[in-house]
Amino acid sequence: MRPYLQLETSEYIYRKFTQDIPEEELVWHRDENDREIEILETTNWMFQFDNELPQVLKDKVFIPKEVYHRLIKGTGTLNVRIKEY
Repeated sequence: MRPYLQLETSEYIYRKFTQDIPEEELVWHRDENDREIEILETTNWMFQFDNELPQVLKDKVFIPKEVYHRLIKGTGTLNVRIKEY
């Protein structure tokens, strides 16, 4: 089971991460494709690339394929829109 709810359209993937997700489910991982993540609501959730300091999620984040990264849980709900390339 995934740690988020997902809705896919022909152009985007929408994901919702709720505050009740156990932190241990937000693991380091890498994706097969380049992705652009757009944050749909203000939040204090954070994002971290391997060997970099965590950053507060705001606006957009570009994630190159095969680069390790993870989410760091904040308060409230995180809603994102993903564009895969």
